[in-house]
Amino acid sequence: MALGTDADERLTESVRRAADAGISILEVPRGDLDRISANGLNQGIALQVPPYQYAHPDDLLAAATKDSKPALLVALDNISDVTAVAWRTSAGAAARLPVARATNLTRALKSWHDAGLQVIGLDADGDTTLDDLDGTGPMVLVVGSEGKGLSRLVRENCDTVVSIPMAGPTESLNASVAAGVVLAEIARQRRG
Repeated sequence: MALGTDADERLTESVRRAADAGISILEVPRGDLDRISANGLNQGIALQVPPYQYAHPDDLLAAATKDSKPALLVALDNISDVTAVAWRTSAGAAARLPVARATNLTRALKSWHDAGLQVIGLDADGDTTLDDLDGTGPMVLVVGSEGKGLSRLVRENCDTVVSIPMAGPTESLNASVAAGVVLAEIARQRRG
């Protein structure tokens, strides 16, 4: 915690939670805190955490198929911008959902397909529009990078490649917005 930081209710709550969890608190000059935090963004408080422990792709499949609801996985193809900013903007969802790293995404997709999941690619040049997607069955949604879209091998292993119909001159959405649009449609269909 930065020396001299005003103790507002968020800071007081953070200190209380740290104390309740047995986490020691170290007060340091603000400059020191700015140096150790990403981009100097810290609001006067920072937490040092161990490296994230990624799940195995098979663990995601097991978790997604453990109940009676149709499985839904999301795979990212050549998306590397999973940074601290992405974690913060997820509003805590990233800490509650298991995340895996696949050494070979194509192999993971084939494994998930063999387990009964439909592999749906998301790309501006998709051959099926979102309006025609049946999102009620078990599936994995594969989101390509904003610049390159889906890689060739990943695209070849998709059962369907879906595009989002766009109105006006907009060609495409960024990857996170496009994924959100498709996931919202899948959720709508699954609610009935």
